Amino acid sequence: MASLPHPIQYQGSKRNLASEILRFLPNKVERLVEPFAGTAAISIAASARHIYQIFWINDLNKPLVELLKLIVEKPNEIADSYTHIWYEQQSNVEHYYQVREKFNTTNDPSLFLYLLARCVKGAVRYNSVGLFNQSPDKRRKGTQPEKMRKNIEGVSRLLKGKCIFTSWDYRDVLAEVRKNDFIYIDPPYQGVCGNRNSRYYSGIKFNDFVLAIEELNRKQIAFAVSYDGKRGNKIFGNELPTALSLKKIEIEVGRSSQATLLGKEEVTVESLYLSPTMVNSYVENLESFSTHNLNSLVF
Repeated sequence: MASLPHPIQYQGSKRNLASEILRFLPNKVERLVEPFAGTAAISIAASARHIYQIFWINDLNKPLVELLKLIVEKPNEIADSYTHIWYEQQSNVEHYYQVREKFNTTNDPSLFLYLLARCVKGAVRYNSVGLFNQSPDKRRKGTQPEKMRKNIEGVSRLLKGKCIFTSWDYRDVLAEVRKNDFIYIDPPYQGVCGNRNSRYYSGIKFNDFVLAIEELNRKQIAFAVSYDGKRGNKIFGNELPTALSLKKIEIEVGRSSQATLLGKEEVTVESLYLSPTMVNSYVENLESFSTHNLNSLVF
């Protein structure tokens, strides 16, 4: 897949995996729903491939959803705002902390874009009362305004006029989905998140999540779930129960940069679970994969 626009730096984004994930998704569905949209990487990639024409982008992190909505619907406004904030910083790192304090008071999404572009590793962190508390990356100033504008305009071209934006609890979203929807579910990564973790605005309970998946199965909704994973011999999180009758695919992400620095040859693998309805309805897509991909299927 050609390079896609990506204005928001966000640790945990599926941007680099989007092309691989899309290989397993159906292309005969009216609407793509992302209950845990994050940066909406899958929606952006799916629109670029003309797979879907309607997108429901949801995330409990309301400032993030409002930022995405601005990027899609008012690209010039958010690009101008980012440019103004970016040039204000000059070489003064205190500027970042001032913007962060203002964001925590106002939840202004235009301030959030600057913080995400400038913070360490694009990694969101929240304190115990839900305030953004990640530090600035002192080695760089964040995405150059010209590049940011180009990325914002690119996302807007792909998604404008095609999206519903909400910041609901994921269970409320799943309760509203229809049979002609496809649901891509990418909850907070199990390996680092329980019910509350500094890396995420909010966590989820494993048992609640399993019940929600059971209900989707009962309604015969087509969906895929990115959930657990591993790096080398280290496993992150529990697998989803076999009683859900999901097909598990292991996708190689690549060598771990952290492991490489330590002189280890560890490959990171993420799991993608396909719903029974999806496999039954789109089995021809699975059968068309290469032997290498089929060998990665876990039944």
